[in-house]
Amino acid sequence: MSNGYKIGIVGAGNMGGGIAQKMAQEGLNVTLVDMNDAQVERGIGIITNMLQQAVERNVITTDKMQETLKRIKGTTSYEDLADMDLIVEAIFEDKKMKGELFKMLDAICDPKTILATNTSSLYVHELAAWTGRPDKVVGMHYFFHPAKNRLLEVIPHDGTSEETLNTALLIGKLHAKTNIIVKDSPGFCVNRIFIPFYVSAVRVLEQNIANIPTIEAACKQAFGIGMGPFELMNVTGIPIAVHSAKTLEDELGNFYAAPQLLIDQVESKELFDLSGEVDESKIQEVTDFLFGASLGVACQLVDEGIASVEDTDRGAKIGLAWKFGPFEIMNKLGIAKVYEVVDAMCKRYADFKMPELLVKQYESGKPFEFKYVELEVKEDIAYITINRPEAMNALNETVVNQLEKKFDEAESNDAVKAIAIAGAGKAFIAGADIKFFIENMENKTLDRTVEFTRKGHELLRRFETSAKPTIAVVDGLSLGGGSELALACQYIVATEAGSFGFPETGIGIYPGLGGMIRMERLVGKDLAKYYVFTGKSISAEKALKMGMITELTTIDKLEETIKKVAAQDKQDKYQGKAVRDGFENEMAIFAGDNLDKIMNGIVPDGIDADFANATIKIISKKAPLALIVANELMEAQSKVSIDEAITMELGRLIEMFTTEDAWAGLTAPPGKTPAYKKA
Repeated sequence: MSNGYKIGIVGAGNMGGGIAQKMAQEGLNVTLVDMNDAQVERGIGIITNMLQQAVERNVITTDKMQETLKRIKGTTSYEDLADMDLIVEAIFEDKKMKGELFKMLDAICDPKTILATNTSSLYVHELAAWTGRPDKVVGMHYFFHPAKNRLLEVIPHDGTSEETLNTALLIGKLHAKTNIIVKDSPGFCVNRIFIPFYVSAVRVLEQNIANIPTIEAACKQAFGIGMGPFELMNVTGIPIAVHSAKTLEDELGNFYAAPQLLIDQVESKELFDLSGEVDESKIQEVTDFLFGASLGVACQLVDEGIASVEDTDRGAKIGLAWKFGPFEIMNKLGIAKVYEVVDAMCKRYADFKMPELLVKQYESGKPFEFKYVELEVKEDIAYITINRPEAMNALNETVVNQLEKKFDEAESNDAVKAIAIAGAGKAFIAGADIKFFIENMENKTLDRTVEFTRKGHELLRRFETSAKPTIAVVDGLSLGGGSELALACQYIVATEAGSFGFPETGIGIYPGLGGMIRMERLVGKDLAKYYVFTGKSISAEKALKMGMITELTTIDKLEETIKKVAAQDKQDKYQGKAVRDGFENEMAIFAGDNLDKIMNGIVPDGIDADFANATIKIISKKAPLALIVANELMEAQSKVSIDEAITMELGRLIEMFTTEDAWAGLTAPPGKTPAYKKA
């Protein structure tokens, strides 16, 4: 769904074409401009080939490919951009060329048009100075390949208006990017880390500390990456590596300078030779050198207010595909060890200074703390956002504790009349963090699982009974605990991107945060059983028909809809929820004792055979014990109060988590159906 936005992209090369492709895939209408027909045709051709490859890999359908291509208009006329809402320039990294382009677009375009630059190294404010609309200029820095890499650095300069920033963030979200807001500064956030990462790798080679295979192996182990720095430079272009390093050197000093060996490699016009033996005795020395540079820079940029600790980690994990962010690595290493390797780097390079942030953390003797839940009060509505998009906002002990604190703060604020709860990125909340459950099973600490779940229930009951209206904002995927949290709120506002699902029986357990209880009260026991037992996804449109959600809206009208819902007279969400026509099969398939028949491959009487056989196939892949316990609980819970039903649910957790099926389901590799025992 386009939401009516018209987007222009200038530059049909790999970056501009990739940006256009991703926007069009997500439903935005795009005008792609380049200097001549050949360039435009080449760009459209590359997009077409990439989409065709996606079709061949069954990532998208042929229809989706055609729909995407129809949303892209290729042209050589800049006049075609006159009425755009936003234009992203993705031309050569040259300040004068970009500035002159912005000057021309400023003259051509409607006053509403926002001009965004995809620069990776130039100041946004310097490009804004070429225009008469600096308030409508912003940085939108994409990462290769922009059709695949989810990260987007959004860079306001001092003169960027709040409206411009919010629109850039909204459009970023509309084409499924994970936005991080970054200060207008050299290298922004991710390149500020990445450039010294590969520069330091070359220095290790230049100083004969280790050979290329050893450096590659050390980096892969230390940062959890699939491709080491030398292979990356071979792929992305060694001249680009030198150019990027030179840019940071000019702004920040010699520490960022390209080593002579790297410059010589460019002049040789050869790729780095990756062959040779790994010297295991050198791995630790190489690791310490690379950690000293990369982790030190991460602390420096947070010191300078360029990005937050959380967004720095997010940038490295999403933009650079590191397994862990810099600050997560620091916590794993221990702050004392980090201080040691950064101090060694300071002694090696005079212009590399010990970050104040690291000094304070070292003196505290504690690891870094991460803020995953944010609170913002707009007018009289408190917006609580779970901001952990790199983990699809999965719930763990830290997230739940922070969520509770922010809810306390919002609920106790007399100026707040309603509380909206949302998730950052493409998911609302994709369930609980499964690693936590597995660790407790391994360590025989299931009491922690029970206590975590009990605390979750208490918080969700507070959402449900608060004197202030609570509104779940489901603008993306919600699974398991996420759907349960949404159902606990007094109202649900969703967009077409929103969905609900209960996948638990497929991983050997049952929904443990009240999803069975609240679904039964909202849509009826038999229909609730269908979605709990099968784990089938419920689209926002279907959820509206079933009476699960209050309002279905669009992303650009979310706040307006939230205000409308918050202002209405309070009502009992469980009253008057009649399921509409169209769910007859789903309501009948598990009525009475039909679960036993379905589990044994028998088509129950009076059920459409095709529907029953499809359901039998789905159920055959679920954990039998989880299905049986979920059925027993739903039958018993339907006869008692919500609080009594919660007690029943908690009472069977240890029984469930000690089954072989639970272990098989929770530890199964992604995409592989576990081998469950027949009940």
